[in-house]
Amino acid sequence: MSGWTEYTLALALFAASHFVPRLGGLREKLIGAFGRKAYFAVYGVMSLVLLVWLIAAAGRAPFVELWPQMSWTRWVPNVAMPVALVLVACGAGMAQPFTLGGRKTFAPAQPGFAAVSRHPLFLALALWAGAHLVPNGDLANVILFGSFTAMALTAIPAFDAKARRTLGPAFFDQTALFSLKPFADPKWRRANLRRLLIRCAIGMILWMALLHLHTAVIGVSAFPV
Repeated sequence: MSGWTEYTLALALFAASHFVPRLGGLREKLIGAFGRKAYFAVYGVMSLVLLVWLIAAAGRAPFVELWPQMSWTRWVPNVAMPVALVLVACGAGMAQPFTLGGRKTFAPAQPGFAAVSRHPLFLALALWAGAHLVPNGDLANVILFGSFTAMALTAIPAFDAKARRTLGPAFFDQTALFSLKPFADPKWRRANLRRLLIRCAIGMILWMALLHLHTAVIGVSAFPV
């Protein structure tokens, strides 16, 4: 299998894995047959495997340089990734049904992390992809990271529109795309700060682990040289 053929196949399968389940109510039928937890566990593992393959395939695709990589450009993902992984750790399983990785329930009186960001995983995806786009100026990686950046940023208004239709404008009074204002609210801090600090610590541990595993897994050092 040639480099471009493998890359195109990996990209097509990854995209299909996200769009096909939404056709004809397939996802709901699978959830009904196997249960919500089982479906999302299998779907999560499959998405991760396809993502790893896609990244590896991008690395094996023929190198077509669009702009050169310079040492300073590696600082961009190094600065962005701690923030992205903290957003992932804080947003995973949040009680907000209209976002990536959210749960079905939402309590307006207790918005939790949704008061800081109602789309933390989408923002994390955009940060990861956009930051990695800067030092990776070859065609395959530009397509890869550019596609993920565009997908994350276009998904946010689509999910917000669905939330507006379902929950109404009041939902947006209790949530934000991204805001630090909740930290100034004593009531919000009492309800959320301890759990938030634990999740922030988990995010930083994930960042350190990925930073030091980057060479072994991706084949390229994440550190500026």
